Amino acid sequence: MRAFLVVMDSVGIGGAPDADRFFNGSVPDTGANTLANIAKACADGTADSGRSGPLHLPTLDGLGLGAAVRLASGLDVLGLTAKPQGLWGAATEVSPGKDTPSGHWELAGLPVPWDWHYFPDDTPAFSKQLIARTCDLAGTDGILAMCHGSGTVMIDTFGEAHIRTGWPICYTSADSVFQIAAHEEYFGLERLLTLCRDLAPHLHAMKVGRVIARPFVGEPGNFRRTANRRDYAIRPPGPVLTNWVQTAGRRVQAVGKIGDIFSMEGIDDLRKGSDAQLMRHLSDLMDEAPDGSLTFANFVEFDSLYGHRRDVAGYARALEWFDTELGNLLPRLREDDLLCLTADHGNDPTWAGTDHTRERVPVLMAGLGAGTIGQVCFADIAASVAAHLGVPSQGPGKSFL
Repeated sequence: MRAFLVVMDSVGIGGAPDADRFFNGSVPDTGANTLANIAKACADGTADSGRSGPLHLPTLDGLGLGAAVRLASGLDVLGLTAKPQGLWGAATEVSPGKDTPSGHWELAGLPVPWDWHYFPDDTPAFSKQLIARTCDLAGTDGILAMCHGSGTVMIDTFGEAHIRTGWPICYTSADSVFQIAAHEEYFGLERLLTLCRDLAPHLHAMKVGRVIARPFVGEPGNFRRTANRRDYAIRPPGPVLTNWVQTAGRRVQAVGKIGDIFSMEGIDDLRKGSDAQLMRHLSDLMDEAPDGSLTFANFVEFDSLYGHRRDVAGYARALEWFDTELGNLLPRLREDDLLCLTADHGNDPTWAGTDHTRERVPVLMAGLGAGTIGQVCFADIAASVAAHLGVPSQGPGKSFL
């Protein structure tokens, strides 16, 4: 008996009852629907770069994805009409954020108990005290950017000045984050990681969720980010699903950014890489994960490569790739395994702005028969995974199994 909890980062399905309270710039998230709006673009022929035709997700739809969209937002999605062969439903978040830590902590049984600190959309976005602290730790006379922005735009805009001055590129977004981009060769990867690690306690005390190291390489006009990103996240203020499982004497394997999100709380083994590499890790764990264990995975590139960049066709390609890979994994589940697929928030690539969107998320389960679980809370997912493993739940969620 094992559990595989897989987060399809940002694959929202609309319908959040409080979407009007969350914004991309001045535009409320009311009506945002990552999955349905991508499918519409595909059906309309406006997402044909590297692919063509209606969105094709037979494996996810077979588990109940189309049914989950209809439940969450009342929308029918062209091509997602299969009769579900798994347990399916939609989950609603209660935490006051649409960011990575809020979604993941609540999925792991711990709704965020405070309001995050967000930086104003001004330039500079940071206080004189924070700028001075950053300069002191970096050993520089200043920092660059100091604004809201997309990471690739930041390095394209400030990369040449960064190489010339040695100053780190510091920026933020609508999420509760402080991001530092620096060149792996001219600034140094270890120097960047040390800077972020040493600055993190100061920002965590401000209730900033993450300090993110964003290393890049290349020369002006040809900069590119590397896979050496590192998130320094605030520690969860209480036990989460990984702790529950580990305390019960079971193994916990993390795949992707789960280790960073939870600051390695309750995690025995961590495997990282690109989403293609993460899929290989997940495939390996289908064979290697011990009985009674939890494998907790995050596939981030839906969000980081396509959602934030508003790349509809790229997002559609990533969904279809994931669906194909998932189809290869499902037959390898053991008789008493549970695979639960969900998401942490939305990031509708058809929406205004470049930030996450407040949405409900799908809950799709393989290994426990077919049927609907209806509308549930994020925290109910943790309680249900714990129930499947026979581990006591310590959070507010209720098992739907």
